[in-house]
Amino acid sequence: MSITSPHLGSPSVWTDARLLYALEEVVETELNRHLQVAKDWMPHEYVPFSDARNFPGFFEDGEAWGKEQSKVTEVGRIALVVNLLTEDNLPSYHHEIATLFGRDGAWGTWVHRWTAEEGRHGIVMRDYLLASRAVDPDKLEQFRMAHMSEGFESDNRHSMLHSVAYVAFQELATRISHRNTGHQSGDPVCDRMLSRIATDENLHMVFYRNLLKAAFEIAPDLTMQAVRDVVVDFRMPGHGIPGFERAAAQMAIGEVYNLRIHHDDVLQPVLRFLKIMEIDGLGPEGLKAQEELGLFMGGLDAEAAKFDEKLAARKARMAARAGH
Repeated sequence: MSITSPHLGSPSVWTDARLLYALEEVVETELNRHLQVAKDWMPHEYVPFSDARNFPGFFEDGEAWGKEQSKVTEVGRIALVVNLLTEDNLPSYHHEIATLFGRDGAWGTWVHRWTAEEGRHGIVMRDYLLASRAVDPDKLEQFRMAHMSEGFESDNRHSMLHSVAYVAFQELATRISHRNTGHQSGDPVCDRMLSRIATDENLHMVFYRNLLKAAFEIAPDLTMQAVRDVVVDFRMPGHGIPGFERAAAQMAIGEVYNLRIHHDDVLQPVLRFLKIMEIDGLGPEGLKAQEELGLFMGGLDAEAAKFDEKLAARKARMAARAGH
């Protein structure tokens, strides 16, 4: 879809406000498409409430949590906590996108609809974790308080275009993280719930990815630079969670989310869809950003190959130990 807006000025003077206005029609189109394909679902239908029992506190029959009560694997518990704490920060995410995208017109309708859909994810995950006793509820609440009390500021809050580029990748990263957590959890109920959440995240990714494609058509140089910056400096929104680095390392080894997954299943699909390396008509800054993006992806692939080797060696050592 091509947008011609000569009254907005030349591409050299694009501002966030001008880009927001220029993309409004695309946002409306994508919002209508999203509403047609998105399916409403009930969080309570995915939660095994019959497994629930009281915790200590006000109830005399309360039973303290113990690891043996959890049906999920160790990596499943770690990933579930990281994934839920990431979802918990929805108030901060809403504030950021409402500030960047506005609350009026199609942009505003999308902001509120997205927030409502994301709210389900935190609701169903928390209910599942408590009902099934999958994780330590006291530690979960302590982590939530610590994480949310710190607040959240996106690395891309300075630019609407950078923010659109970021969420195009981040929504896919979240989808992959939820799906792989479900696969590695060892609990079919957990897997089914996270599969439902992942479906939402994929639709959110498609919305932002298509918006990014339209941005390339009206401001290719700026969009290429934004994509370059976001890909090179990408961080998951949960990076501020207490103990995140250790949890991320365990999730990498557990094949929930690691360099290979990030390269193959998150960055590459979006870049391929955008045909990023085939975009022409770029100015000097756009060409430089395109070249740097290509070099970075090559380097990341090499780093992922090293990680693959280390992971394979670790699996071999563990298999050898198990054989003795």
